[in-house]
Amino acid sequence: MIPFPDISPTLFEIELFGFTLALRWYALAYIAGLLFGWWIILRAVRNPRLWSGAPPLTPEQVERFLTWAVFGVILGGRLGYVIFYDPQTYIADPLQIVRVWEGGMAFHGGFAGVVVAGLIFCRRERIPMLSLGDLLAMAAPVGLMLGRLANFVNAELWGRPTALPWGVIFPGEAAQSCEGVVGLCARHPSQLYQAALEGLLLALVLIWLAFRRGWLKRPGALMGLFLAGYGLARFLVEFVRQPDAQFVSPGNPVGWALQFGGYGLTMGQILSLPMIAAGLWFVLRAR
Repeated sequence: MIPFPDISPTLFEIELFGFTLALRWYALAYIAGLLFGWWIILRAVRNPRLWSGAPPLTPEQVERFLTWAVFGVILGGRLGYVIFYDPQTYIADPLQIVRVWEGGMAFHGGFAGVVVAGLIFCRRERIPMLSLGDLLAMAAPVGLMLGRLANFVNAELWGRPTALPWGVIFPGEAAQSCEGVVGLCARHPSQLYQAALEGLLLALVLIWLAFRRGWLKRPGALMGLFLAGYGLARFLVEFVRQPDAQFVSPGNPVGWALQFGGYGLTMGQILSLPMIAAGLWFVLRAR
C-alpha cells in the first residue's frame, strides 16, 4: 500500500479585508487546461499546411471563443452533475446549484456545455462546426489530465478497494470505510488511471495525428476519435472507480445505475456509450 502524499488541496490563500481568497489546485487545473487549449489551437490555425484550404478560424476568433468555452465548461459541468448524479438534493435545495465552490462538476455536462457554446459561436461567426470540433478535441485531453491530477490531490473520486501494491491509502472516513477490510484500506488511484488514458495518452495521439498525419484535413475525424477514445477510457476505468454514493445501497453495493440480471452499468458507463458510438460514426464519416 502507498500512503497518500501530504499535499494540500490549496496552493495558497490570502486574507484580504476579512475574507480568505484561496487558489486551489482544481481551479488552477481548469485555468491551465484552458490556456493550453487556447495555445495549441492558435498554433494550428496559424499553420496553413495543416488544412486542406484556409484555416477555419482566425486568431482573433480563437480568443473570442475562449470566453464562450469557459462559460460552457462551468455551466454545463455544474448542471450535468445536478441532473445526472444528484437531482434529489438540488430539487430539495435549489440554491445549492450555484454553490460551485463546494464541488460537484460532471465531465459529460461540461462537454455538453462546450458543444452548445461551440454551435452558437459557429453560427454567429460562420465557422465550420466540424473543424472547430477537431480543434477542441485536440485541446481537451490536457485539461482532462490536469483535472484528474487535481482530483487526486483533493483525495476525491478514488477507486474501489484493492490489494494491489499500488493501492493508495486515501484519507477521510468515507475512503476508509471498506466493508470486510481490517485496518487501513487501500484503493485504486483511479484518478491517475484516467489522467493517463483520457488525458496524456489521448492528447499525444490526437496532437500527433493533427500535426504529423494531416487529420485536420478530414473534418470531424479528430473529434470522433476524441469522443470514442474518451468514452472507452472512461468506460474501462469505471470498473475500478468508486461509484457516486447516491447509487450505492445494501442491495447494490457496486453502485450500478442500470441493472440487468447479475450485471449492470454505472452512470459513467451509461453516459460514455453514446460518446463511443458517436465518435466511431464521425471517424467513419470523415474517411
